[in-house]
Amino acid sequence: MLQVNDLDVYYGDAQALREVTITVGSGEVVSIVGSNGAGKSTLVNSIMGILRPRRGRIVLDDQDITRIPGHRVCRAGIAIVPEGRRLFSAMSVEGNLDLGAFNRAAREHYGDSLQWVHTLFPRLAERKDQLAGSLSGGEQQMLAVGRALMARPRLLLMDEPSLGLAPVVVDEVFEVIEAVRGEGVGVLLVEQNVQRALDVSSRAYLLAEGRMVMEGDAVGMANNPELRKSVLGI
Repeated sequence: MLQVNDLDVYYGDAQALREVTITVGSGEVVSIVGSNGAGKSTLVNSIMGILRPRRGRIVLDDQDITRIPGHRVCRAGIAIVPEGRRLFSAMSVEGNLDLGAFNRAAREHYGDSLQWVHTLFPRLAERKDQLAGSLSGGEQQMLAVGRALMARPRLLLMDEPSLGLAPVVVDEVFEVIEAVRGEGVGVLLVEQNVQRALDVSSRAYLLAEGRMVMEGDAVGMANNPELRKSVLGI
């Protein structure tokens, strides 16, 4: 479904990604792991059209999306749960979910999508009229995920979804990742909680200093001494 080939991305003259290549299939969870500053968020933002690669291609279902703007990337079938949530705090829960379904295809299935999000996150239904900024951190993360799912993506990008959350909320987030995969949606997961990420993934890539230095099935990666030393500190 998603193919990223030989991607080079720069911030000014500083190169952030070098010849990065990854794939994600339909209904597959793939993790990008690595230390802080490795380029994980840069990769996610490049796929989403927020950053413009200098070299390489990003292809979704045979459509080259390398240089199209972010709103057209969403229309093509990709949604993002950004690091830090980035909600509209002065808008209601329901208003934030409405914004997730801004494109025409998503609006046509608004009722079904909203019901699905409320099934995944019952608290969002209970708090639909509450301002997003007044929610707890865990509820805000639920809203960020729900807003992305309202776009009815074929591929969901998740950038540090467990950051700053209580363990019980982290469990809920990873249960939702399993549920999303069960619906045939591909998930590209960037996550500091490496062990949890590998537990829910079929494959993983290790990113270091902007380069992909290792890839493989999640079980093998979890037991790889180099990964355990460089990322897990074991």
